[in-house]
Amino acid sequence: MVLNYIFIAFFLIAFAIGLMKLIFFGDITVFPAIIDSTFESAKTAFEISIGLTGALSLWLGIMKIGEKGGVVNVLACLLSPVFCRLFPDVPKGHPVTGTIFMNIAANMLGLDNAATPMGLKAMGELQAMNKKKDTATNPMIMFLVLNTSGLTLIPVSIMVYRAQLGAANPSDVFIPLLLATFFSTLTGIIVTSMFQKINLINRTMLSALGIMCLAVSAIIWGFSMMDRETMEIVSRTAANVILMSIICTFIVAGMRKRINVYDVFIEGAKEGFKTAVTIIPYLVAILVGIGVFRASGGMDWLIGGISWTIEAVGGSTEFVGALPTAIMKPLSGSGARGMMVDAMTQYGADSFVGRLASIFQGSTDTTFYILAVYFGSVGIRKTRHAVTCGLAADLAGIIAAIIICYMFFG
Repeated sequence: MVLNYIFIAFFLIAFAIGLMKLIFFGDITVFPAIIDSTFESAKTAFEISIGLTGALSLWLGIMKIGEKGGVVNVLACLLSPVFCRLFPDVPKGHPVTGTIFMNIAANMLGLDNAATPMGLKAMGELQAMNKKKDTATNPMIMFLVLNTSGLTLIPVSIMVYRAQLGAANPSDVFIPLLLATFFSTLTGIIVTSMFQKINLINRTMLSALGIMCLAVSAIIWGFSMMDRETMEIVSRTAANVILMSIICTFIVAGMRKRINVYDVFIEGAKEGFKTAVTIIPYLVAILVGIGVFRASGGMDWLIGGISWTIEAVGGSTEFVGALPTAIMKPLSGSGARGMMVDAMTQYGADSFVGRLASIFQGSTDTTFYILAVYFGSVGIRKTRHAVTCGLAADLAGIIAAIIICYMFFG
């Protein structure tokens, strides 16, 4: 229902702004730009879906081997104490627990091509337990919020962009980014738990949070001892070694179970192809809506309004130049990336705005894209509190990024 209102709002607001520009400012280019954006966005959505086909087929095939080989069940058992509290409606030891963990781990390592197929696999397994097939369940929403909060430990791509745009030390945003994304994820879990009446104050959850904090601290310490080139090499190598280890572990497990690994892979790959086709209309809808809003100038007006409001109350507007990245990130990953590059190009990679835009880019994920793809893949139309919780995590990430950036670079 929420997505329905958002979809309608994109078009009606874009139309209203377009009329105002045409009537009051004589802008005859606005409506051609809006219509062009609909075709371009629809094309982009289709290309993204087709581009996902290969990755989906590969990783759902690998996941099927892991499922038949028993690896996913082992992961489910190991993670059961924590996941039973975050996902109380999922039966203890259910295989979906292992799939969820692998998706989250891939996201944390920045392995988008592996994370999305694993996430879609998990969503499909959660849908199999859903009694109301058009309505999101509590476990679905918690899982989706864990994705949209964007917990990332190794933001390689952001550091590469900073290096290309002349940053003296491209990795100087690493620790601020890690802190911001941590607060975003923590907020997402807390807000979702409040909606779902999940008690997080217990020994298991506090221990898990402590271990997570120690792990983040260890990664921060380890990477702080490296120079930029070493950091990029280590992070890229570690990510690829982990991926290859997962593939080989699944294959070996399949061999031990004496299954036909090739046939099982093909079975899973077919599911990947079907899923890629299924999400096309959902992706077209959300990307076209975002496209017309941007083309109408609605995003520029929104940023201008925020800047005026902050100035009116006597606040600092130094961070406003980076806000387009923050506002675009929940809507479009590629759009936010473009905004980040634009901010670094216009203000400088080592400027406050350039650094803050980089932190915004890595502190949260593409909420509406994930909603469209994940829920669209299983036919969910009633999203309940998913959008609210996802945007709460995004807002926490934005606020944390601004505060932390002022602490480190202000």
